[in-house]
Amino acid sequence: MSSSRRLREEIAALVRQYYQEQFSGRTFNPDADLVHYAGRVFDAEELCNLVDSSLDFFLTANRYAERFEADFADYLGLSNALLVNSGSSANLVALTALTSAKLRDRRLQPGDEVLTVAAGFPTTLAPILQNNLVPVFVDVSLGDYTADPDQLREAIGPRTRAIMMAHTLGVPFDLDTVGELAKKHDLWVVEDNCDALGSRYRGKLTGTYGHLSTFSFYPAHHITMGEGGAVATNDDSLGRIARSFRDWGRDCYCAGGENNTCGTRFSQQFGTLPYGFDHKYVYSHIGYNLKVTDMQAAIGCAQLAKLDAFVAARRANFDRLSRVLEPFADRLLLPRGTPHSEPSWFGFAITVRPNAGFTVRDRNRLSAVDLLAPGSCRIHGRPRNPREHRARFARQGLRTPPGGETSWTRRYLAATKDD
Repeated sequence: MSSSRRLREEIAALVRQYYQEQFSGRTFNPDADLVHYAGRVFDAEELCNLVDSSLDFFLTANRYAERFEADFADYLGLSNALLVNSGSSANLVALTALTSAKLRDRRLQPGDEVLTVAAGFPTTLAPILQNNLVPVFVDVSLGDYTADPDQLREAIGPRTRAIMMAHTLGVPFDLDTVGELAKKHDLWVVEDNCDALGSRYRGKLTGTYGHLSTFSFYPAHHITMGEGGAVATNDDSLGRIARSFRDWGRDCYCAGGENNTCGTRFSQQFGTLPYGFDHKYVYSHIGYNLKVTDMQAAIGCAQLAKLDAFVAARRANFDRLSRVLEPFADRLLLPRGTPHSEPSWFGFAITVRPNAGFTVRDRNRLSAVDLLAPGSCRIHGRPRNPREHRARFARQGLRTPPGGETSWTRRYLAATKDD
Protein backbone atom coordinates (compact mmCIF):
# COMPACT_ATOMS: atom_id res chain seq x y z
CA MET A 1 0.00 0.00 0.00
CA SER A 2 1.31 3.44 -0.94
CA SER A 3 2.02 5.93 1.80
CA SER A 4 -0.62 8.32 0.45
CA ARG A 5 -3.23 5.56 0.47
CA ARG A 6 -2.29 4.63 4.02
CA LEU A 7 -2.58 8.26 5.08
CA ARG A 8 -6.04 8.49 3.50
CA GLU A 9 -7.19 5.49 5.52
CA GLU A 10 -5.76 6.96 8.71
CA ILE A 11 -7.48 10.27 8.01
CA ALA A 12 -10.78 8.48 7.36
CA ALA A 13 -10.47 6.66 10.68
CA LEU A 14 -9.84 9.95 12.45
CA VAL A 15 -12.82 11.53 10.74
CA ARG A 16 -15.04 8.70 11.96
CA GLN A 17 -13.65 9.19 15.45
CA TYR A 18 -14.33 12.93 15.20
CA TYR A 19 -17.93 12.25 14.16
CA GLN A 20 -18.42 10.05 17.23
CA GLU A 21 -16.97 12.72 19.52
CA GLN A 22 -18.68 15.74 17.97
CA PHE A 23 -22.03 14.58 16.59
CA SER A 24 -22.95 11.06 17.69
CA GLY A 25 -25.13 10.37 20.69
CA ARG A 26 -26.92 13.71 20.79
CA THR A 27 -30.26 13.56 22.52
CA PHE A 28 -33.36 15.74 22.36
CA ASN A 29 -34.65 17.39 25.51
CA PRO A 30 -38.31 18.40 24.92
CA ASP A 31 -38.22 20.84 27.86
CA ALA A 32 -35.24 22.84 26.63
CA ASP A 33 -34.20 22.17 23.02
CA LEU A 34 -35.22 24.24 20.02
CA VAL A 35 -37.75 22.64 17.67
CA HIS A 36 -36.59 22.98 14.06
CA TYR A 37 -39.01 22.36 11.20
CA ALA A 38 -36.26 20.57 9.24
CA GLY A 39 -32.51 20.14 9.02
CA ARG A 40 -29.65 18.01 7.78
CA VAL A 41 -29.38 14.41 8.95
CA PHE A 42 -25.99 12.77 8.46
CA ASP A 43 -23.44 10.40 9.91
CA ALA A 44 -19.74 9.67 9.48
CA GLU A 45 -20.14 8.69 5.81
CA GLU A 46 -20.88 12.26 4.70
CA LEU A 47 -17.88 13.60 6.60
CA CYS A 48 -15.57 10.88 5.24
CA ASN A 49 -16.70 11.52 1.64
CA LEU A 50 -16.29 15.27 2.10
CA VAL A 51 -12.74 14.95 3.42
CA ASP A 52 -11.84 12.30 0.84
CA SER A 53 -12.94 14.64 -1.95
CA SER A 54 -11.01 17.54 -0.46
CA LEU A 55 -7.84 15.43 -0.45
CA ASP A 56 -8.15 15.05 -4.23
CA PHE A 57 -8.13 18.86 -4.35
CA PHE A 58 -9.81 18.74 -7.74
CA LEU A 59 -12.36 21.25 -6.37
CA THR A 60 -14.64 21.43 -9.42
CA ALA A 61 -16.92 18.55 -10.47
CA ASN A 62 -14.97 15.28 -10.67
CA ARG A 63 -15.40 11.63 -9.70
CA TYR A 64 -18.02 12.16 -7.00
CA ALA A 65 -20.12 14.36 -9.29
CA GLU A 66 -19.97 11.72 -12.03
CA ARG A 67 -20.91 9.03 -9.51
CA PHE A 68 -23.84 11.00 -8.14
CA GLU A 69 -25.22 11.82 -11.58
CA ALA A 70 -25.04 8.16 -12.61
CA ASP A 71 -26.56 6.87 -9.36
CA PHE A 72 -29.29 9.51 -9.32
CA ALA A 73 -30.27 8.75 -12.92
CA ASP A 74 -30.43 5.05 -11.99
CA TYR A 75 -32.64 5.82 -9.00
CA LEU A 76 -35.07 7.73 -11.20
CA GLY A 77 -34.85 5.25 -14.06
CA LEU A 78 -33.93 8.05 -16.48
CA SER A 79 -31.06 8.40 -18.93
CA ASN A 80 -29.84 11.85 -17.84
CA ALA A 81 -29.26 13.59 -14.52
CA LEU A 82 -27.02 16.64 -14.30
CA LEU A 83 -25.96 18.38 -11.15
CA VAL A 84 -26.34 22.13 -10.69
CA ASN A 85 -25.66 24.42 -7.76
CA SER A 86 -29.26 24.75 -6.50
CA GLY A 87 -32.86 23.79 -7.14
CA SER A 88 -33.46 27.34 -8.33
CA SER A 89 -30.70 26.92 -10.92
CA ALA A 90 -32.23 23.58 -11.89
CA ASN A 91 -35.51 25.34 -12.67
CA LEU A 92 -33.66 27.98 -14.68
CA VAL A 93 -31.72 25.40 -16.69
CA ALA A 94 -34.74 23.15 -17.31
CA LEU A 95 -37.05 25.85 -18.65
CA THR A 96 -34.31 27.70 -20.52
CA ALA A 97 -33.42 24.44 -22.30
CA LEU A 98 -36.84 24.59 -23.94
CA THR A 99 -35.95 27.92 -25.59
CA SER A 100 -33.03 26.39 -27.51
CA ALA A 101 -32.93 26.91 -31.27
CA LYS A 102 -31.95 23.24 -31.51
CA LEU A 103 -35.62 22.42 -30.82
CA ARG A 104 -36.60 24.25 -34.02
CA ASP A 105 -40.36 24.92 -34.20
CA ARG A 106 -40.96 23.38 -30.76
CA ARG A 107 -38.78 25.90 -28.94
CA LEU A 108 -40.42 28.31 -26.55
CA GLN A 109 -40.49 31.85 -27.92
CA PRO A 110 -40.91 35.18 -26.08
CA GLY A 111 -44.59 35.74 -25.43
CA ASP A 112 -45.46 32.05 -25.21
CA GLU A 113 -47.56 31.14 -22.19
CA VAL A 114 -46.56 28.77 -19.41
CA LEU A 115 -49.14 27.47 -16.93
CA THR A 116 -48.04 27.58 -13.29
CA VAL A 117 -49.58 28.00 -9.85
CA ALA A 118 -50.26 31.27 -8.05
CA ALA A 119 -49.16 29.81 -4.68
CA GLY A 120 -45.62 28.49 -5.01
CA PHE A 121 -41.93 29.21 -4.58
CA PRO A 122 -40.62 32.24 -6.52
CA THR A 123 -37.93 30.37 -8.44
CA THR A 124 -40.54 28.21 -10.13
CA LEU A 125 -41.94 31.42 -11.56
CA ALA A 126 -38.69 33.36 -12.09
CA PRO A 127 -37.36 31.36 -15.09
CA ILE A 128 -40.64 32.00 -16.93
CA LEU A 129 -40.14 35.75 -16.60
CA GLN A 130 -36.38 35.56 -17.19
CA ASN A 131 -37.02 33.92 -20.56
CA ASN A 132 -39.60 36.56 -21.57
CA LEU A 133 -42.41 34.05 -21.36
CA VAL A 134 -45.85 34.77 -19.93
CA PRO A 135 -46.95 33.00 -16.74
CA VAL A 136 -50.61 32.03 -16.57
CA PHE A 137 -51.59 31.46 -12.98
CA VAL A 138 -54.00 28.87 -11.65
CA ASP A 139 -55.08 28.52 -8.05
CA VAL A 140 -54.44 25.57 -5.75
CA SER A 141 -56.84 23.30 -3.91
CA LEU A 142 -56.82 23.74 -0.15
CA GLY A 143 -55.56 20.69 1.69
CA ASP A 144 -53.20 19.38 -0.97
CA TYR A 145 -52.11 22.82 -2.29
CA THR A 146 -51.56 21.59 -5.84
CA ALA A 147 -53.04 23.07 -9.01
CA ASP A 148 -56.81 22.83 -9.38
CA PRO A 149 -57.32 20.49 -12.39
CA ASP A 150 -60.41 22.34 -13.62
CA GLN A 151 -58.56 25.65 -13.58
CA LEU A 152 -55.70 24.06 -15.53
CA ARG A 153 -58.11 23.04 -18.27
CA GLU A 154 -59.68 26.49 -18.36
CA ALA A 155 -56.29 28.22 -18.52
CA ILE A 156 -55.26 26.64 -21.83
CA GLY A 157 -55.16 29.23 -24.60
CA PRO A 158 -53.80 29.61 -28.14
CA ARG A 159 -50.36 30.72 -26.85
CA THR A 160 -50.02 28.01 -24.19
CA ARG A 161 -46.85 26.03 -24.83
CA ALA A 162 -45.79 24.55 -21.50
CA ILE A 163 -46.76 23.62 -17.94
CA MET A 164 -44.23 24.19 -15.18
CA MET A 165 -45.20 23.75 -11.55
CA ALA A 166 -44.19 22.03 -8.34
CA HIS A 167 -45.37 18.99 -6.46
CA THR A 168 -46.15 21.20 -3.48
CA LEU A 169 -44.59 20.14 -0.18
CA GLY A 170 -44.14 16.63 -1.57
CA VAL A 171 -47.73 16.18 -2.80
CA PRO A 172 -47.90 15.13 -6.47
CA PHE A 173 -50.13 17.33 -8.60
CA ASP A 174 -52.75 15.68 -10.83
CA LEU A 175 -50.44 14.08 -13.37
CA ASP A 176 -53.34 12.43 -15.16
CA THR A 177 -54.82 15.82 -16.06
CA VAL A 178 -51.43 17.35 -16.86
CA GLY A 179 -50.52 14.40 -19.08
CA GLU A 180 -53.86 14.58 -20.86
CA LEU A 181 -53.49 18.34 -21.52
CA ALA A 182 -49.87 17.98 -22.64
CA LYS A 183 -50.79 15.29 -25.14
CA LYS A 184 -53.88 17.07 -26.43
CA HIS A 185 -52.20 20.50 -26.86
CA ASP A 186 -48.61 19.39 -27.54
CA LEU A 187 -47.25 21.06 -24.40
CA TRP A 188 -43.89 20.79 -22.70
CA VAL A 189 -44.06 19.64 -19.07
CA VAL A 190 -41.44 20.62 -16.48
CA GLU A 191 -41.92 18.98 -13.08
CA ASP A 192 -40.51 21.06 -10.23
CA ASN A 193 -39.78 18.08 -7.99
CA CYS A 194 -37.66 20.02 -5.51
CA ASP A 195 -40.11 19.32 -2.67
CA ALA A 196 -41.00 15.79 -3.69
CA LEU A 197 -37.99 13.50 -4.08
CA GLY A 198 -39.30 9.99 -3.44
CA SER A 199 -42.98 10.84 -4.02
CA ARG A 200 -44.97 8.55 -6.28
CA TYR A 201 -48.02 8.88 -8.48
CA ARG A 202 -49.76 5.69 -9.54
CA GLY A 203 -46.70 3.85 -8.23
CA LYS A 204 -44.23 5.78 -10.40
CA LEU A 205 -41.72 8.30 -9.05
CA THR A 206 -42.56 11.94 -9.58
CA GLY A 207 -39.87 13.67 -11.58
CA THR A 208 -40.16 10.95 -14.23
CA TYR A 209 -43.39 12.08 -15.93
CA GLY A 210 -42.38 15.38 -17.51
CA HIS A 211 -40.01 16.17 -20.36
CA LEU A 212 -37.68 17.62 -17.71
CA SER A 213 -37.71 17.61 -13.92
CA THR A 214 -35.83 19.49 -11.23
CA PHE A 215 -34.56 18.72 -7.72
CA SER A 216 -33.12 20.62 -4.78
CA PHE A 217 -30.52 19.46 -2.28
CA TYR A 218 -30.75 22.36 0.17
CA PRO A 219 -30.49 21.26 3.85
CA ALA A 220 -34.27 21.27 4.42
CA HIS A 221 -34.87 18.93 1.48
CA HIS A 222 -35.00 15.15 1.33
CA ILE A 223 -31.25 14.83 0.79
CA THR A 224 -28.68 17.59 0.99
CA MET A 225 -25.36 18.77 -0.37
CA GLY A 226 -25.64 22.07 1.52
CA GLU A 227 -26.33 23.82 -1.76
CA GLY A 228 -27.13 21.83 -4.87
CA GLY A 229 -29.76 20.66 -7.30
CA ALA A 230 -30.28 18.54 -10.39
CA VAL A 231 -32.07 18.42 -13.72
CA ALA A 232 -33.28 15.07 -15.04
CA THR A 233 -34.71 13.92 -18.36
CA ASN A 234 -35.15 10.76 -20.38
CA ASP A 235 -34.58 12.70 -23.62
CA ASP A 236 -30.90 12.68 -24.57
CA SER A 237 -31.28 15.74 -26.79
CA LEU A 238 -32.82 17.75 -23.96
CA GLY A 239 -30.13 16.46 -21.63
CA ARG A 240 -27.41 17.71 -23.95
CA ILE A 241 -29.10 21.11 -24.30
CA ALA A 242 -29.50 21.41 -20.52
CA ARG A 243 -25.81 20.64 -20.01
CA SER A 244 -24.94 23.31 -22.53
CA PHE A 245 -26.90 25.96 -20.63
CA ARG A 246 -25.33 24.79 -17.37
CA ASP A 247 -21.80 24.85 -18.81
CA TRP A 248 -21.44 28.38 -20.23
CA GLY A 249 -23.53 27.54 -23.33
CA ARG A 250 -20.79 25.28 -24.69
CA ASP A 251 -21.83 23.05 -27.58
CA CYS A 252 -19.24 20.38 -26.82
CA TYR A 253 -20.42 17.70 -24.41
CA CYS A 254 -17.08 16.11 -23.56
CA ALA A 255 -16.52 15.59 -19.84
CA GLY A 256 -13.57 17.26 -18.18
CA GLY A 257 -10.31 15.70 -19.41
CA GLU A 258 -11.98 14.13 -22.46
CA ASN A 259 -11.46 15.16 -26.06
CA ASN A 260 -13.19 14.44 -29.37
CA THR A 261 -15.92 12.24 -27.89
CA CYS A 262 -18.09 12.96 -30.95
CA GLY A 263 -15.23 12.02 -33.32
CA THR A 264 -15.82 15.18 -35.36
CA ARG A 265 -14.09 17.83 -33.25
CA PHE A 266 -12.35 19.43 -36.23
CA SER A 267 -14.70 18.49 -39.09
CA GLN A 268 -17.95 20.37 -38.53
CA GLN A 269 -19.50 23.56 -39.87
CA PHE A 270 -20.93 26.03 -37.33
CA GLY A 271 -22.70 29.01 -38.90
CA THR A 272 -20.21 31.36 -40.53
CA LEU A 273 -17.23 30.05 -38.57
CA PRO A 274 -14.47 28.48 -40.66
CA TYR A 275 -15.05 24.84 -41.51
CA GLY A 276 -13.38 22.61 -38.92
CA PHE A 277 -13.44 25.24 -36.15
CA ASP A 278 -12.62 23.50 -32.84
CA HIS A 279 -15.94 22.17 -31.52
CA LYS A 280 -14.67 22.41 -27.96
CA TYR A 281 -14.74 26.21 -28.27
CA VAL A 282 -18.11 26.60 -29.94
CA TYR A 283 -20.85 28.11 -27.75
CA SER A 284 -24.33 27.57 -29.12
CA HIS A 285 -26.35 29.12 -26.27
CA ILE A 286 -26.21 32.13 -23.98
CA GLY A 287 -25.46 29.98 -20.97
CA TYR A 288 -24.35 30.07 -17.36
CA ASN A 289 -21.85 28.41 -15.06
CA LEU A 290 -24.05 26.52 -12.60
CA LYS A 291 -21.97 23.47 -11.71
CA VAL A 292 -21.32 22.10 -8.23
CA THR A 293 -18.02 21.31 -6.56
CA ASP A 294 -16.95 17.71 -6.13
CA MET A 295 -17.04 18.20 -2.36
CA GLN A 296 -20.76 18.94 -2.51
CA ALA A 297 -21.33 15.90 -4.72
CA ALA A 298 -19.36 13.75 -2.27
CA ILE A 299 -21.84 14.60 0.48
CA GLY A 300 -24.68 13.89 -1.94
CA CYS A 301 -23.39 10.40 -2.68
CA ALA A 302 -23.58 9.47 1.00
CA GLN A 303 -27.01 11.10 1.34
CA LEU A 304 -28.46 9.32 -1.68
CA ALA A 305 -27.74 5.97 -0.04
CA LYS A 306 -29.99 7.05 2.85
CA LEU A 307 -32.86 8.39 0.72
CA ASP A 308 -35.28 5.51 1.20
CA ALA A 309 -34.85 5.70 4.98
CA PHE A 310 -35.34 9.48 4.92
CA VAL A 311 -38.56 9.14 2.92
CA ALA A 312 -39.87 6.51 5.35
CA ALA A 313 -39.05 8.76 8.33
CA ARG A 314 -40.83 11.72 6.75
CA ARG A 315 -43.93 9.63 6.14
CA ALA A 316 -43.84 8.36 9.73
CA ASN A 317 -43.49 11.91 11.05
CA PHE A 318 -46.43 13.02 8.88
CA ASP A 319 -48.55 10.19 10.27
CA ARG A 320 -47.62 11.16 13.84
CA LEU A 321 -48.49 14.80 13.33
CA SER A 322 -51.76 13.85 11.68
CA ARG A 323 -52.76 11.64 14.61
CA VAL A 324 -51.89 14.29 17.18
CA LEU A 325 -53.70 17.08 15.33
CA GLU A 326 -56.78 15.09 14.34
CA PRO A 327 -58.72 16.23 17.47
CA PHE A 328 -58.43 19.78 16.12
CA ALA A 329 -59.67 19.01 12.60
CA ASP A 330 -62.81 21.07 13.26
CA ARG A 331 -60.59 24.15 13.61
CA LEU A 332 -57.74 23.24 11.28
CA LEU A 333 -57.67 21.91 7.73
CA LEU A 334 -54.94 19.28 7.83
CA PRO A 335 -52.83 18.40 4.77
CA ARG A 336 -53.65 15.46 2.54
CA GLY A 337 -52.32 13.78 -0.54
CA THR A 338 -53.96 13.80 -3.95
CA PRO A 339 -55.74 10.72 -5.36
CA HIS A 340 -53.35 7.99 -6.59
CA SER A 341 -50.38 9.62 -4.81
CA GLU A 342 -47.86 8.52 -2.19
CA PRO A 343 -46.29 11.78 -0.99
CA SER A 344 -42.73 11.97 0.25
CA TRP A 345 -43.67 14.75 2.64
CA PHE A 346 -41.61 17.94 2.63
CA GLY A 347 -43.72 19.85 5.16
CA PHE A 348 -46.97 19.89 7.06
CA ALA A 349 -49.10 22.80 5.81
CA ILE A 350 -52.04 23.78 8.00
CA THR A 351 -54.93 26.07 7.08
CA VAL A 352 -56.99 27.68 9.83
CA ARG A 353 -60.67 27.09 9.08
CA PRO A 354 -63.03 30.10 8.85
CA ASN A 355 -64.98 28.95 11.92
CA ALA A 356 -61.89 28.23 14.05
CA GLY A 357 -62.44 31.14 16.43
CA PHE A 358 -58.99 32.56 15.65
CA THR A 359 -56.94 33.49 12.61
CA VAL A 360 -53.34 33.16 11.56
CA ARG A 361 -52.93 36.82 12.57
CA ASP A 362 -53.45 35.74 16.18
CA ARG A 363 -50.38 33.52 16.18
CA ASN A 364 -48.32 35.95 18.25
CA ARG A 365 -51.13 36.20 20.82
CA LEU A 366 -52.23 32.59 21.10
CA SER A 367 -49.79 29.96 22.26
CA ALA A 368 -52.24 27.35 20.97
CA VAL A 369 -51.89 28.60 17.40
CA ASP A 370 -48.12 28.72 17.73
CA LEU A 371 -48.19 25.03 18.53
CA LEU A 372 -50.99 23.98 16.22
CA ALA A 373 -49.47 25.51 13.08
CA PRO A 374 -45.71 24.93 13.27
CA GLY A 375 -45.38 24.11 9.57
CA SER A 376 -47.29 27.06 8.16
CA CYS A 377 -46.21 29.71 10.68
CA ARG A 378 -42.58 28.56 10.89
CA ILE A 379 -42.52 29.10 14.66
CA HIS A 380 -39.14 28.21 16.16
CA GLY A 381 -39.06 28.51 19.93
CA ARG A 382 -38.76 26.91 23.29
CA PRO A 383 -41.82 25.34 24.92
CA ARG A 384 -43.43 27.18 27.80
CA ASN A 385 -44.58 25.65 31.04
CA PRO A 386 -47.16 22.89 30.31
CA ARG A 387 -49.67 24.35 32.79
CA GLU A 388 -49.43 27.69 31.00
CA HIS A 389 -50.43 25.97 27.77
CA ARG A 390 -53.48 24.37 29.39
CA ALA A 391 -54.54 27.73 30.83
CA ARG A 392 -54.17 29.45 27.46
CA PHE A 393 -56.16 26.73 25.75
CA ALA A 394 -58.96 27.23 28.28
CA ARG A 395 -58.93 31.03 27.99
CA GLN A 396 -59.33 30.83 24.22
CA GLY A 397 -62.10 28.23 24.35
CA LEU A 398 -59.91 25.51 22.83
CA ARG A 399 -60.16 21.99 24.12
CA THR A 400 -56.97 20.37 25.33
CA PRO A 401 -55.88 17.06 23.83
CA PRO A 402 -56.95 13.86 25.57
CA GLY A 403 -54.56 12.72 28.29
CA GLY A 404 -55.31 14.70 31.43
CA GLU A 405 -52.24 16.61 32.52
CA THR A 406 -50.23 15.53 29.46
CA SER A 407 -49.19 18.85 27.93
CA TRP A 408 -49.76 19.70 24.31
CA THR A 409 -46.10 20.68 24.09
CA ARG A 410 -44.93 17.22 25.07
CA ARG A 411 -47.41 15.56 22.71
CA TYR A 412 -46.24 17.75 19.84
CA LEU A 413 -42.56 17.17 20.54
CA ALA A 414 -43.06 13.45 20.98
CA ALA A 415 -44.77 13.33 17.60
CA THR A 416 -42.09 15.29 15.75
CA LYS A 417 -38.81 14.19 17.26
CA ASP A 418 -36.38 12.22 15.12
CA ASP A 419 -36.74 8.45 15.07
